[in-house]
Amino acid sequence: MILVLAGTQDGRELAGRLLDAGWPVAASVVSRYGSELLARYAAKGLVVNDRPLDTAGLAGYIRRQGIRLLVDASHPYAANASENAMEACRQQHIPYLRYERKGTPLVYDKLYRVADYAGAARQAAKLGQHIFLTTGSHNLAAFSQAECLRDHVLTARVLPEPEVLRQCLALGFSPKNLVAMQGPFSLELNAELYKKYEAEVIVTKDSGQIGGTDTKAAAAIALGLPLVLIERPQVSYENFAQSFEEVLAFAAEQLPAAEQKIK
Repeated sequence: MILVLAGTQDGRELAGRLLDAGWPVAASVVSRYGSELLARYAAKGLVVNDRPLDTAGLAGYIRRQGIRLLVDASHPYAANASENAMEACRQQHIPYLRYERKGTPLVYDKLYRVADYAGAARQAAKLGQHIFLTTGSHNLAAFSQAECLRDHVLTARVLPEPEVLRQCLALGFSPKNLVAMQGPFSLELNAELYKKYEAEVIVTKDSGQIGGTDTKAAAAIALGLPLVLIERPQVSYENFAQSFEEVLAFAAEQLPAAEQKIK
C-alpha cells in the first residue's frame, strides 16, 4: 500500500491517480474537512486517516497499515511535516518521495522576496499602512504580534472554518478585517478584495497555481501594489517529483507490479 500525505488539492488528486493506476492507497490528512474532500475516492477503496500524526504516530501507522511507499504531497510550506515523514520512513525502512507543485515565476519591480514570516512582517511594515495577508491562518501571529505592525491595519483572508475564525479572533483580528472564503480566486475577485479593504501591500506565499499565487500576484501587479512573497522553506528531500507521471514511475520502480490490483 502507498501512503499519500494529502493535505492539498493536488495531493488529493494524486491519491486518485494512484488508485486509478491500480495501487492500494491510504491518504493522511489533518482534519475531518480534509477527510470529507477525499470522500469521492471511497468507492475506489481509499483508506483515510484524518488525525494529525507526529513522527512516532506516522511510523506506527506505516507499520500497522503495511505501507510500502510514502508520497509526501503536503503543503509546500509544511516543512515540519516533511521532516517527520522522512524520519518515519527511515525508521520503517521504506522509500520516501516528495511531490511538490511547481512555483510561480514572477518578475515585478515591486516584488519583495523574504525568507520567513517575520521578514515578511518587517518588509510589509515599510511599504504601507494597510496590509492584506493571503498567507493562510497558521502563521498569522507573526503579523498580529509584530511590534513593527502594531499601528498598521491588517486584513487576513482565511478558510471559512469555525476553528480558524476562532484562532483569528483570539489573535486580535476583528470581524471587519477577516475575509473568510475558500479559494483559489480569479484575478478580478482578488483585485476587488484588495480595493475593498484599501490594501496598500499584499503578502503571500509561493503556493503555485493551485494555491492561487498567480492570480494573487497578477491582481497586485494590475493595481500597482507592492507584493511581499515568502519563499518556500529549504528542505533537503531524499527523492523529489514535480509531476504525477514522475510519482507513478517512482512507484512502479520501487514496488513489485504484483502489488497492483488486477483491474
